[in-house]
Amino acid sequence: MTFANKYGPWALVAGASDGVGAAFAAGLAERGVNVVLLARRQAVLDQVAAEIESRTSAQTRTLAIDLAKPDATSAIAAATSDLEIGFLVYCAGADPNYEPFLSNPIEDAEAMVQRNCMVPMQLCHHFAPAMVERGSGGIVIFGSGAGLAGGPNMVAYGASKAFDMIFAEALWAELHGKGVDVLGLILGKTNTPALRELEHSRGNIASPDEVPAGAAAVEDVIGEAFANLTNGPTWMVGEDMRAALQMMAALTRKQIVELFTATAAAAMGPDR
Repeated sequence: MTFANKYGPWALVAGASDGVGAAFAAGLAERGVNVVLLARRQAVLDQVAAEIESRTSAQTRTLAIDLAKPDATSAIAAATSDLEIGFLVYCAGADPNYEPFLSNPIEDAEAMVQRNCMVPMQLCHHFAPAMVERGSGGIVIFGSGAGLAGGPNMVAYGASKAFDMIFAEALWAELHGKGVDVLGLILGKTNTPALRELEHSRGNIASPDEVPAGAAAVEDVIGEAFANLTNGPTWMVGEDMRAALQMMAALTRKQIVELFTATAAAAMGPDR
């Protein structure tokens, strides 16, 4: 069975405007799967769609939807009701603030939970039944090393990514025997526009175009993702992440949280 036959004819990629999401969408198109590109910014989505269509034979559709809104899932379902979605990628929900929990209004945390927990759960519940009925399909949910333990400045974000990891693992347990590949990808520091903006705001890099120290290349992340679609339920991306997980196995939970706390303090930059 070809990749497109197993995972097509259409894929939905949430968070497809740039970085890892856009690269994953391009990788799907290169493998013969049509892609629905979902993010907030219509103009940027149009650019990604144009680039994909110029380099591949895949069709594209763009959906400019704010995933933090309560009606996001119903809007997505309506906009894709005429498509056969064989692959779902959820790569949305980064936290650009990196500030203490009490420094922001509670609505910010609630929006994070909506975007990172409620919507991927709702989308899986909506699209997975047809995959199970066909006996083929794929679901990839992007997680983060921030979800492996609690740490300051990412209280709601880290908690939401812990949810994503366990949700993907549990979904894998239910669906992988029915022909649906489910994979939770746990990313570490990755060279995306969002990370570069954050690191620049901290004073850690001189320009948003500079690559942050220790950041993995997007193409390497995507390469590992496609190579391990059938190696669920969870895949730690990059040697650094896999080494960190091994190190954490020798520590108590308190020690891990203390380590995350020290790392957060070091990451704040010279002026903070």
